[in-house]
Amino acid sequence: MRWTLAALPLIALAAPMPAAAADARGAVAALNDPAMQDRLADTVTALIDAMMQMPVGPLAEAVARVDPESDAAYIPRDATVGDIAGRDRRDSERMGADVRASARMAGKAASALQAYAPVLKDMARDLASQWERERDAARR
Repeated sequence: MRWTLAALPLIALAAPMPAAAADARGAVAALNDPAMQDRLADTVTALIDAMMQMPVGPLAEAVARVDPESDAAYIPRDATVGDIAGRDRRDSERMGADVRASARMAGKAASALQAYAPVLKDMARDLASQWERERDAARR
């Protein structure tokens, strides 16, 4: 039974998937595209900047009205998420740089997987064939 469960992913790898392969090539190309990496990093940077500037004072005021004992009562009316989080102005830039580096690494990993895919498919076919031979031999 354990061999059957172990063989399932290998058989799935050996199955023909031309549409998925084409999608994978597109994803690999996108992940390795420096312009896409920059757009992704710039988007995250802009989102973090915008989020840090969101006002939380009015929300804190509403919470303080419901629960006067809460810490929300001490939050200034003009406070932002960034003020409450204690972040500095460069956090969004660092986050963008991390996203850029992560996208580069994901591209490299996807390229490696794409390069090894034919070998993994061959291994999966071989292991599936061996499993079938072993199963047939055990049934005799």
